[in-house]
Amino acid sequence: MKLLSAIFHFPERGDVALWRRFLSVIIGLPLYGLAVALMIRAGIGLEPWGVFHQGIANRTGISYGVVSIIVGAGVLLLWIPLRQKLGVGTAMNVIIIGLSVDLFLPITPVAANFWFGVLEFSIGILVNGLAIAMYVGGGLGAGPRDGLMTGLVNRFDKPVWLVRTSIEIVVVAMGWLIGGPLGLGTIYYALTIGPVAHVLMPWFALDKNKTGSGSGSGSGSGKPLHESFDGD
Repeated sequence: MKLLSAIFHFPERGDVALWRRFLSVIIGLPLYGLAVALMIRAGIGLEPWGVFHQGIANRTGISYGVVSIIVGAGVLLLWIPLRQKLGVGTAMNVIIIGLSVDLFLPITPVAANFWFGVLEFSIGILVNGLAIAMYVGGGLGAGPRDGLMTGLVNRFDKPVWLVRTSIEIVVVAMGWLIGGPLGLGTIYYALTIGPVAHVLMPWFALDKNKTGSGSGSGSGSGKPLHESFDGD
């Protein structure tokens, strides 16, 4: 049991039934995939990891969802030297979001023009915020990319905002260099997803004492919550 506790993160025992946690996560992750599909079809750019994923997909011909799964699995390998604990939700995150993106993309309409693209991207942000609130609220473990951020913060004792920003600058730069869709949507997402998720998270947080600021990406230098915003 000690070995498992050293590797895996288990939700705290309390008044919340485990089935409620799983239900929240199982609904939230496919919604995240739908949000990504909406933002891809909007055609005005993607969030930083999305720029990277789409750039690889464009170069290799592999679907966005499969790329997301492969990158997520690769990021998990970086958890090992950082001694981050895996959660049940972590594995679910890697697989379900990727599969959901590929499931929703064929049935998601392509924006006819720029303004329809802005509208579709805006709907994607709202759905993404809801998905994040449900996934994080379930408390079954951080997504692979947020776990990387948390591990680096703990290892180097740097502010969350600095570590997160640094990671995303590197990721978006690599994505852009290989042809990923950097655009207005990239900035739009960065400015809006935090406030949207912040408003929605208290409604879905099963561990009310963890809602705090509603974000794992605040500007303070304190340690982040185990869960943070990027399910992808």
